Amino acid sequence: MFLLNLFYKNARINGCGKFCVDKDHDKIRKWTRLPSGKKSQELLRLMAVACGGTDFVPHLPYKLEELLRNPFESLAIEFILARHAPGDRSPYHPAITGNGVKIYLPGKAETIKKKDYRYLPEKLKIWKPKIGDGNLNYFLLGYGHQLNHFNDKDNFDFSDTFHRIVRFHTLFNPNAHVTNPYDYLVRLHYKAVLKSRYPGQLIIQLLTHLLKKYFSINTEPWLERTVSFEKEWENLLPWQKRAVVPIIDTVRHVYDASPNIADPLNKRGVMLLDRPDRFCTPKSFPCWITAMDRLLPNVQFVITLSQKADLAFPNAVRRRRLKLPVIINRPKQKPAPRLRSRDILLIDIDSRLPNLALMKLSSHFKMQGKRVILAHRDDRIKGVEEVYASCIFFHSKTTYHVKKLREHYGNGLIVGGSGIDVKLRLPKKIENLPADYSLYPELKDRAIGFLTRGCPFKCPFCIVPVKEGRVKQVSDLDALLQNRLGKLILLDDNILSHPNCNFFLEEMVKRNIEVNFNQTLDIRLIDKEKAKLLKRIRPSNVRFTRRVYHFSLNDTGNLDLVRRKYQQLKFTHSDNVEFICMYGYNTTLANDLERFRFLRSLPGAYVFVQRYQPIREGPPPDLSNFFDDHADDHIDELTNILFPQNMKSMEKYYRWLSKLYAQTFGKLHTGLVDTIFRYNNRQSKGRYIASLARLKPV
Repeated sequence: MFLLNLFYKNARINGCGKFCVDKDHDKIRKWTRLPSGKKSQELLRLMAVACGGTDFVPHLPYKLEELLRNPFESLAIEFILARHAPGDRSPYHPAITGNGVKIYLPGKAETIKKKDYRYLPEKLKIWKPKIGDGNLNYFLLGYGHQLNHFNDKDNFDFSDTFHRIVRFHTLFNPNAHVTNPYDYLVRLHYKAVLKSRYPGQLIIQLLTHLLKKYFSINTEPWLERTVSFEKEWENLLPWQKRAVVPIIDTVRHVYDASPNIADPLNKRGVMLLDRPDRFCTPKSFPCWITAMDRLLPNVQFVITLSQKADLAFPNAVRRRRLKLPVIINRPKQKPAPRLRSRDILLIDIDSRLPNLALMKLSSHFKMQGKRVILAHRDDRIKGVEEVYASCIFFHSKTTYHVKKLREHYGNGLIVGGSGIDVKLRLPKKIENLPADYSLYPELKDRAIGFLTRGCPFKCPFCIVPVKEGRVKQVSDLDALLQNRLGKLILLDDNILSHPNCNFFLEEMVKRNIEVNFNQTLDIRLIDKEKAKLLKRIRPSNVRFTRRVYHFSLNDTGNLDLVRRKYQQLKFTHSDNVEFICMYGYNTTLANDLERFRFLRSLPGAYVFVQRYQPIREGPPPDLSNFFDDHADDHIDELTNILFPQNMKSMEKYYRWLSKLYAQTFGKLHTGLVDTIFRYNNRQSKGRYIASLARLKPV
């Protein structure tokens, strides 16, 4: 984001007027210098209000009504931004857009309506900045002339919903605090030096280089593994501390705003500085400006300076220019292909894997000499008379997609799959055909299919007893592998329950194939012979990039049995053993905790959680007794159970649990919220807390 123009009316000091950045074709001046004084200070504040976001600026430590000259009229601010992709916009959206903010009593802010704009060019696209949680997009920093830093332990966890204003609140309130410098250096050192995280390494290397070069600070100890930053800070001279405080605060906020960017310091944005010449001595001022210029090569600066400081402003920096973003023309969409009426169209609505039923339908129609086309659910193809769509899952999104397909294809559409009717099956003559692998070229050397179907157990939440019935063999390895494939995605519901299970496993061992047991294995059915065979097979994840065993554990009914069977497999901590754990059906929090605690005790085991999705005409979830009187203790213990891998999956369970807790008790469990954002998406924590706070107890 760059700020190009600002128009204002009813500002207390400036009244009505405008601000325009010096622009030369496709470039703007990087450093815009304004004369010091109340007028320029207010102008910086108007810029901060414009770019800060209407959801955020009312929470500044400042009475916004003090910006109004006439308190009975609103302060209108219209502005033009240059927006950068992908941070502030889609690559195909307009790069130069306008927007407006009005401030009125008692210090409220809202977006100006389109019909009320007075100063923006008529043809300019009006686009309200989508600031979201305020931490990533439309990056804005601002500093007043007086900076005080925290001396206590600083807070870096984004709990404050309005964290964004911390980046520019000193422009409005001289008593507002900036980052505790040595506390943040400890945090940066941990990431960059102790944990060797790349963005942190890049930042600390540049930071130490600039501070050493321009402020004569010995930063070599900062890169050692053992260092006391409190002592290092005490060793700095007063003028060095004064100069470094805004630089470290800048680094903190740029890094915070760029969690997924390899080089955060190249981020684009706007920085507003009121009298930065007061941050340092007159002698070091040119060095301070040069250091900031090198630290943030792509940030636009608007600053106020005394006349003396302006004369000392470095000429090399004065000449800097920034290139404006350009819009990329959206590639022309190819018109939907028009098929011949006798062609067959197949649509995969919601499969997460290649759809086996469609692959067999393709074989059937190709044997009749017909051309078969596989389409995406959102494609709208004309001219075809026969359309077959497969729907695996039963939920609202699937229902929506089926409705849209029916509207387009009408009576020519036939929809099947367990998401529509669990008893609906392909005709036997089609079911027995080999799959057409050309329909899904992304399978490459992977085979997919069933050796057996069915399961002897009748779990009420499961579709298999209704759809497949008792376990039975439906194919063999020759048919699945087609004499050329060496990797198998096995879709069997419960292969270990088939009487010929050991024969199937022996065949896999002899052929030396890799197998992804996609629907998991029933560990309760393991015996010594099966355990030996499974250890000789090469089990894999679905992409066949690493060795993984897949089991499931949906309740606490057989934990002792599961432990004995697990011991027969002789797994160690170096193995990857994934347990699929369903939640949200009929277990309690105490049950879930017991499962996770149990799995953590098994060497090599980790969890992949899946929320219960009712099947068509299946039982609804029963969570009436989910929490007991020890819910807080259970959650405290749960958040301390750390698996050796895939904790990202546990975050799904934590979020579900956090929401259910808030709905049940009408309050947040702060420890659980802290755990959710322990490693990932920290910048969204404040907005998440706010969203839970709005939930009403059920």
